[in-house]
Amino acid sequence: MELRQLRYFIGASEAGSLLKASGKLHVAQPALSHQIAALESELGAQLFDRSSRGITLTEAGKVFLEHAKVVLADLDRARSAVRECDTVPRGDVAIGFPTTVALTATMPILSACRTQLPEVRLKIIEAYSGFLREWLQSGRLDLALMYGDEPEAGLFKRPLLDDKLVLVSGMSTGRMPRKLLLSSLADRPLVLPGRDHGLRRIIDEACAPLNLQLNVVAEIESLGSVKRAAEAGIGETILPLGSVAEEVAAGRLRTAVIDSPAMSRRVVCATNTARPDTLAKSAVGVLVHDVLRQMVHSGAWPARWIGNSSSRVERRGP
Repeated sequence: MELRQLRYFIGASEAGSLLKASGKLHVAQPALSHQIAALESELGAQLFDRSSRGITLTEAGKVFLEHAKVVLADLDRARSAVRECDTVPRGDVAIGFPTTVALTATMPILSACRTQLPEVRLKIIEAYSGFLREWLQSGRLDLALMYGDEPEAGLFKRPLLDDKLVLVSGMSTGRMPRKLLLSSLADRPLVLPGRDHGLRRIIDEACAPLNLQLNVVAEIESLGSVKRAAEAGIGETILPLGSVAEEVAAGRLRTAVIDSPAMSRRVVCATNTARPDTLAKSAVGVLVHDVLRQMVHSGAWPARWIGNSSSRVERRGP
C-alpha cells in the first residue's frame, strides 16, 4: 500500500467522481482508477459504489476513510516533529471542545495562540464529549477539553477546574431566589438536553440520591435553543454560569445557585498516551492551561481552579 493511493482515495471520496478527482489531484483518470482498483484489491473490499452519477463510499470505504485520514495526519505530524528541531512550535494542532466550554473558551484560546504561537495553526472542533473522546482515541484530535477525571485506558486527563452549574431563568418568570435547594427543582418546568448528553447525566446523577423527579417540559440538544427557550419563558434550565454570562450581563437571563456540591462538573485537558507528542501540541497544552487559569482568576470564567499553579505539562504514557 502506497501513501499516494491513500491520497487518491481521499481525494476521490471528497470529489464524488473520478473525473473531478483527477483534475484536483493532477493525475490522469485512468491512472487514478488503476490505483484505486489496486487499493481495493489489496484490501479485499470494494471501497466505492460506481454509477453514471459518480462514486459513493461503501460501508467498507467509510471505515477505511477514517483510518486513511489518521495515517496521513500522522505523517504530517512526523514531518512537523522533524522540522521542530529548531525549538519553534509550528504546524497543525487539533483540539476539541464540548459546546458549553467552546462558548466560553474558544476565543480567548484562539486569540492567545495567534499572539503567542504564530507558527501554530489551531483546528478547533466543537462536539459532544462522547465524540471528542472517540476522536481523541482514534488520533483525529491532539487534545480535548472534557468533563470528568475518571481514569480511562489510553487517556491522560489533567484536571483544570470545577464548573458550577446554576439554574437559569428568563426575566419574565416569577421571583428568582439567589440560592435554592436541589429538591426545589422538582417544582420548576425545565428545558434540558437529552439523557445521553453529558450535562444531563450530571444533573440526573445529582438528583438520583434524592429520588428527585424533574419536570422536564422539553428536551433540546442545541445550547443556543435551550437559552432562547429559557429567555422566552418556556421553561428554566441548568447550565454552567459562564455559558450564560453574556445574556445575564445584558439583562436577558438571570441565575440562581443550586445548593448541592453534586451540581458541578470537572473540566480536564485530555491527551492520548499512545500518540507521540510534538512541540506544537505540548505548547498548545501549556497555553490552554494558562489561558483557563487566567480566566478563572480574573472572573471571566466563574469556576474554581483546581489545576497546578505551574504551566508545565506533565506527560503520562505507557
